Parts: sequence; C-alpha cells; structure tokens
Amino acid sequence: MEWILLVIGFLLLIKGADFFVDGASSIAEKLHISPMVVGLTIVAFGTSAPEAVVSIIAALEGNGDMVLGNIIGSNIINITLLLGITALVSTLIIDRQTSTRELPYSLIAAGLLLILMSDAILFSSATNVVSRVDGIILLVGIVLFIFYILIKTKRSKHLKEERSTDDSKNMSWLKSIVLFVIGLIGIVLGGEMVVSNASSIAISLGMSQALVGLTIVAIGTSLPELVTSITAALKGEASMAIGNIVGSNIFNIFFVTGLTATIEPLNVSGDFIIDGWILIAATVLLLVLALWRKKLTKIEGVILLVFYLVYLTYIILRG
Repeated sequence: MEWILLVIGFLLLIKGADFFVDGASSIAEKLHISPMVVGLTIVAFGTSAPEAVVSIIAALEGNGDMVLGNIIGSNIINITLLLGITALVSTLIIDRQTSTRELPYSLIAAGLLLILMSDAILFSSATNVVSRVDGIILLVGIVLFIFYILIKTKRSKHLKEERSTDDSKNMSWLKSIVLFVIGLIGIVLGGEMVVSNASSIAISLGMSQALVGLTIVAIGTSLPELVTSITAALKGEASMAIGNIVGSNIFNIFFVTGLTATIEPLNVSGDFIIDGWILIAATVLLLVLALWRKKLTKIEGVILLVFYLVYLTYIILRG
C-alpha cells in the first residue's frame, strides 16, 4: 500500500506543479511583476511548504536530526541535484541581481545557520542546540528578505520583459487563481504523501533517522522545487526556475528552521556541522558559476550533479 501511495504522491506533485506554474505565470503577467520575483516569493514559499510541514511534525516529536537533515539536505539538493537536472533540460540565464543579491543572501543564511548550530565549538557547550532565540533571529532574516522583495517588486513593475503569449497568459483572474491554488494543494499533498511513505519504506529497510532526513525526506520535500523548476524551464520561465530554487533555500533556513526552532528547540548532531559546511560550499560553487558564467548550461549542470553524487556517496558511507 505504501508503494501505491508513493506513486499517487508523485502524480499529484507533477500535475500540481504544472497548474501551479501556469497560475503563477498568469498572475505575474496581470500584475506586471517579474517572474523572478514570483519565483523568489510565491513559488518559493509554496514549494517550501512540504519542508515546513515535515519539520514542524518532526520537531514536535523530538526529532531534531530529521528537521536539520531535512533542511540542510533539501538545500544541498536544491542547489546541486535540482539545478543540475534543470540545467540539463534548459539553459538557465542568471541575472545580475540574483548573482549579486539573492545568492549572497542565501550564502549568509547558510553561514548563519552553521553558526547558530555550532554551540559546542563556539561556546564550549555540551550539546549543539538551535534554540528559540536562534529561531527568532532566523525569522528576522525572512522578514528582512520579504522587505527587500517588496522593494524589488515595486521596481519590477516599471520594467518590461519579453514574455511568451501562450494560453496561460490570457487566463481570467478566476482561472489563474484557481489553477494556482489547486496546483499548490497538489504540491503540498503530493509532497507529504511521497515523504511519509518513502520514509516508512526506508526506515523499514534499516536506515537511520539522520540518513533518512538527509536523503529520502530531503529529496522528497525537494520534489516540488524540482518538478516546478523543470516545468517552468520547459515553459520558457527560466528566471522563475532560478528564483524558485534560490528563494526556497532562503525560506527553508530563515522561515522553516526559524519557525520550527521557535516552536520547539532543535538538538543538533555533530555530523550536521559537516553538512552545514558542505551546504556553504555548494552555495559558493553556485555563486561562482553565476558570477563567472552568468548562466547554467549542460556543462554547469553536470558539475552540480557530480557535486551531489560525491556528497550522496559520503553520507551513505557515513551512515
């Protein structure tokens, strides 16, 4: 039965993402908002919903390893596996503001998370804990990011972008909103079904909670970002695909981790410190590629995929 529910979850994810991108693109067109801004906010927040649901449930059950594994693993997967696959499907042009503002902000988020969960190293504490105070600090980070996006949105309304004029751009407001909402529901429900059933299958096979969080749960909760980004790229919305990934990583750390830690402090295993450094390395790699190449082609896609395969091999061998 778990395998059947897993397949149903995947189907919900795929079709939900299709509706979600069409609805979001149409709404952006009607509001004269850049698709990059939509990707950084509405789409990023929507596709981060599974991480939020899974993390809060895991925290309330006292499983900090699952929470941090989910967040850190998802962000590494977003940068390497997801952008790598999306770049193989379609070349992704990275604009200057993403390279000089959003990506550095994502790097700051990763660095701040590493600092907040390094109590034993920095303060000689007996354990590493992301406390409620740490959670509030992270939530301040998402408030600042949203404030920046609001300013960016006002500016983007004065810019004209060449956009394809398929049927999705000629939708009524009602149809756009209905597609958007139905798509989001499909993404969240599908993501939850995939995560819960895949985790049950993995644990029954003897995998540890930390490993499940870094692999099965992280990949499962990243599926909305993957399907949405690929769908956006295939529909000619490459900037929305990039914004989705970068925005999701920022939301995952500042909003999901911040909210979860505020509700229930998170105990952190020592191994996650290494994973935190790997997340920073992956973010730096993407930032270098963005500043140097200004786009992600199949070559960059392969580089990112190789990075993920090396990381996956490491965490499996580590157990």
